[in-house]
Amino acid sequence: MIAFSEQLQQGANFTKEQLTAMIGATGANQTLLHQRANELAVKHCGNEVYLRGLIEFSNKCRKDCYYCGIRKSNQHTKRYDLDDETILKTALYAHENNLGSIVLQAGERNDTLFVDRIDALLQRIKKATNGELGITLSLGEQSRATYQRWFNSGAHRYLLRIETSNRALYEQLHPRNETHDFEVRIEALKNLKDSGYQAGSGIMIGLPGQTLEHLADDLLFLKELDVDMVGMGPYIVHEQTPLAKQGDELWPLKQRFTTALNMIAALRLLMPDINIAASTALQAIDPMGREKALKTGANIIMPNITPATNRKDYLLYDNKPCTDESADDCLSCLNMRIALTGRESGLKAWGDSPHFFKK
Repeated sequence: MIAFSEQLQQGANFTKEQLTAMIGATGANQTLLHQRANELAVKHCGNEVYLRGLIEFSNKCRKDCYYCGIRKSNQHTKRYDLDDETILKTALYAHENNLGSIVLQAGERNDTLFVDRIDALLQRIKKATNGELGITLSLGEQSRATYQRWFNSGAHRYLLRIETSNRALYEQLHPRNETHDFEVRIEALKNLKDSGYQAGSGIMIGLPGQTLEHLADDLLFLKELDVDMVGMGPYIVHEQTPLAKQGDELWPLKQRFTTALNMIAALRLLMPDINIAASTALQAIDPMGREKALKTGANIIMPNITPATNRKDYLLYDNKPCTDESADDCLSCLNMRIALTGRESGLKAWGDSPHFFKK
């Protein structure tokens, strides 16, 4: 049998069993895994950590996912929708403060008014920043035509999380109706790639009923899909959701956190040249969560630049960090956190996935 330390050096062709061992690694093996992932992140993506200014511009959503705090059936959420001028002003703030790109994120809608609005916003942002500001979208499932239209208007990256690649687990997270269909999500991910985007997805870690083997399958799914970027983190409960009622079935918080770090590290070994985000959910468990992720293979971090008056209403889960900070405070804090890891902030750069350009 090949020693664990030797397996980490063998390249990117790992079996499910080897990935399962990485995801469950503890002690000295975990230390070796994290060190190797950090080496590969710097080797393939550079020492810079790229910043994505996150603009959560609306919490209105047509979906009713059982884990999400802004699900349409949650009557306790104060709904908001930033106007176009505020969104443009926030994008300009990112550009003026040397952020190379932004993420436009919102609850999921696919009505004509919404699709047209995003298309116009993309064109306005591109014009106002002389095409210098990179734009990532995270706006859920859309038609192939919509994806192409938004790409043509200036978006070049798109994040659509699968949450879990296991169909049975997926169906436990969503109502069984035409609005929540596993095959539709898979097809949407494929349409993103066909439309020209750097396509990203992500996994929730520590779901009720989830096993290490499920998580290993998730990593293999991401590789088979040939994604360019991944955002994944521990599952954090939102008390006003159906999934919160399964509290007795949850993984312990510490286990969710350490497994999430191992997942980031294992993915870095499996797909060494993709972009991997250090998720905010990690910081909801450990105050140094995002720094630890940057030391275990992550190379992307997303300062929240949403106007402070609205942040508290975009709560996908409880105890979300940084909801009471200004954009200036959040940006300053993250630059300091990056410096503490020995890495540099990748300012004024889009920070595209090296993997995308090797296809």
